[in-house]
Amino acid sequence: MSEQYSFQTKLLHNSHKFDEGTGAVSVPIQHASTFHQKDFDRFGSYDYSRSGNPTREALETAIAELEGGTRGFAFSSGMAAISTAFLLLSKGDHILITEDVYGGTYRMVTTVLNRFGIDHTFVDMTNLHEVASNIKENTKLIYMETPSNPLLKVTDIKGIVKLAKANNCLTFVDNTFLTPALQRPLDLGVDLVLHSATKFLSGHSDVLAGLAVTKDKELGDRLYALQNSFGAVLGVQDAWLVLRGLKTLHVRLEQSSKSAQVLAEFLQQHELVEKVYYPGLSDHEGHVVHSYQSTGPGAVLSFELKDEEAVRKFVNHVKIPVFAVSLGAVESILSYPAKMSHAAMPREERYKRGITDGLLRLSVGLESVEDLIADFEEAFKAVESPVSL
Repeated sequence: MSEQYSFQTKLLHNSHKFDEGTGAVSVPIQHASTFHQKDFDRFGSYDYSRSGNPTREALETAIAELEGGTRGFAFSSGMAAISTAFLLLSKGDHILITEDVYGGTYRMVTTVLNRFGIDHTFVDMTNLHEVASNIKENTKLIYMETPSNPLLKVTDIKGIVKLAKANNCLTFVDNTFLTPALQRPLDLGVDLVLHSATKFLSGHSDVLAGLAVTKDKELGDRLYALQNSFGAVLGVQDAWLVLRGLKTLHVRLEQSSKSAQVLAEFLQQHELVEKVYYPGLSDHEGHVVHSYQSTGPGAVLSFELKDEEAVRKFVNHVKIPVFAVSLGAVESILSYPAKMSHAAMPREERYKRGITDGLLRLSVGLESVEDLIADFEEAFKAVESPVSL
């Protein structure tokens, strides 16, 4: 029955709508680390919580349903999900990866996977010709982040999938910025979808979690074997918090996206802002591609000021946003990629990718957009001042 419902309704009315045993309208939190077996020869559905737990399974089933996949996996963090997925590769394999990828992913690829003989090439994933020309005989994975972090570059998912299938490559997409509420990569042919569920899926800055979803059964079996072997699984309290956060995902993301559009247009007109990166703007390079593969531009944008000193003044005077790492919460979060999300990336590598010392990333929350604009206007006055107040 739930297949007939819209995404908004599925967030609430699904296989975990209530507990069959008690009727409770909340998934039970099962703390047990081990499970009694009634039959010597045939074990039950659960034996040890690393291998499977009812509360974690409820979340894994929920994200699989929402992404249109067959199997979901819950990990202790977004990077645990990404790192475990990378373990599908073997020594001698090669990865093609989005050039302005999240700093933690950059660090994993450049300082960990390389030590195990897994090579990589960063490419401008918006350029299909560049992607195609960098595919090697040993390329086994094309890794996308769309929109990318922090420049909001848009990758043509179907175009990459076509290249990947022609060259027998897997495709991964980090769908953290949009969630299945706005983008469903598996429907576009992608093999594996990844999330930092710390962000929009949970939405309240109170949980650390990662999720992965596959559609192919064999790939799902392989990823489960890695999850069980590596063991970076999500705890039951955190799984419950993500499940609770999912219930309000649609309304949170809808409101935050509307405000992000207004803020992006405001920033684009401001004389102190040199550039705004947001796929909801008609002059964004990826606007057209984004509009046909997603149902909205999302709630994250980036904007560029003149230099680090301008950023320092702005950050010191803005009052409403939390100045912090992370994104996707009910409160607006302002981040400085050069020293936060992309601190692991050397300055010269950041600059090659356009991640300058004047760049700020904003995850728009649920505050009044009028209040946010007024707050920003006051902070800009400090930037204009020749003397820091």
